[in-house]
Amino acid sequence: MTVVVVASTNPVKAQAVINGFARLFPDQPVQLEAVDVASGVSAQPMSDDETLRGALHRAANARLARPQADYWIGIEGGIADFDGDLAAFAWVAVRTSEAIGRGRSGTFFLPPAVADLIRRGVELGEADDLVFGRVNSKYGNGAVGLLTGDVIDRVQLYEHALILALIPFKQPALYFST
Repeated sequence: MTVVVVASTNPVKAQAVINGFARLFPDQPVQLEAVDVASGVSAQPMSDDETLRGALHRAANARLARPQADYWIGIEGGIADFDGDLAAFAWVAVRTSEAIGRGRSGTFFLPPAVADLIRRGVELGEADDLVFGRVNSKYGNGAVGLLTGDVIDRVQLYEHALILALIPFKQPALYFST
């Protein structure tokens, strides 16, 4: 049994990890543990770099919290400004005792009403709730689900980034020297 620790108690992130491991390693049973750890970055990361640092910090802090695991996963959602338009995405960091994998989700642009709230210091999940009249959307379909009518939801967005972060562990001979 492979022990995987996800650095969040958000069920969306846990489900993305379960799905991603099941798809990439279908013959490898996983025991998932969720821990609440600090990201070491602002509550709403506002750059690509800050978001990646948050994912890396979460994975490292998960390792400190549960050192006996096989994998530690950090998932961090972030925002970046592209010529005045705000876009959302996520970084995923996967750690083992020997290596680190990183993967980034797709990027989508936020509508002006959501972007304006974020510029005023509101986190994306709360901004979505205000604009769309929801409660705790970040624990459900998230901004991407609300905007696509659930064609892509938050679990799927994170799942793809996780799979990309796991590529080095799927193809270790190509990534890690022996």
